[in-house]
Amino acid sequence: MNITLKILALGAVLLLMANIFAQKNKQIKLSSEEDTVSYCLGLRLANNLKSQGYDINIDIFMQAFKEIYERIAPQISLAEANTIVNEYGRKLQELVNERTKLEGEKFLEENKKKKGVITLPSGLQYEVIKEGTGKQPTINDKVKTHYHGTLIDGTVFDSSVERGEPISFPLKNVIQGWQEGLQLMKEGAKYRLFVPYNLAYKERGAGALIKPFSALIFEVELIAVETQE
Repeated sequence: MNITLKILALGAVLLLMANIFAQKNKQIKLSSEEDTVSYCLGLRLANNLKSQGYDINIDIFMQAFKEIYERIAPQISLAEANTIVNEYGRKLQELVNERTKLEGEKFLEENKKKKGVITLPSGLQYEVIKEGTGKQPTINDKVKTHYHGTLIDGTVFDSSVERGEPISFPLKNVIQGWQEGLQLMKEGAKYRLFVPYNLAYKERGAGALIKPFSALIFEVELIAVETQE
């Protein structure tokens, strides 16, 4: 969550524009390329800060911005400012991680009470959508599947179904929740897997959407067991 002061300075133009807008109560005209680029940089910065949970005092932010551009000695050195921002970012990330973990635990605790949901000793939960009749894979097999993966709030992060193309992979190369869940299935089966964070991407997360400590939901169809090693 490191944000350099260089980026902050470039993007602060948006906040300056917002301050002027509030004072004059009229929309700012973007009359040059510099104006437009400045505005776009500000949009990017504001979106970045907001998405990461930063609360900004715009007046103080603009004071620091003006001190840099007007070459006024700042109250805090740039080196110290970087340290402070990075430490604050670390604390924010810890809060996000804890919230994500608790939300996942709460979801799974409620989910296991639902009819048809089976909870295994590992914490993995599954629901049978359709049973299969074919071969049942082992950890050393390669399997062909169709799947649809979402966060617990329904956000889709990956889906072979939406891409319209099944995927094949060695079962031992995927997350633990898949390894355990698919070994319960036979060819032709379709299960819904509810995967706790420790059987998914753990404290690392994955990509832009799967935060650290995220519980995940997959609808998985086992199309074929392709190899038996």
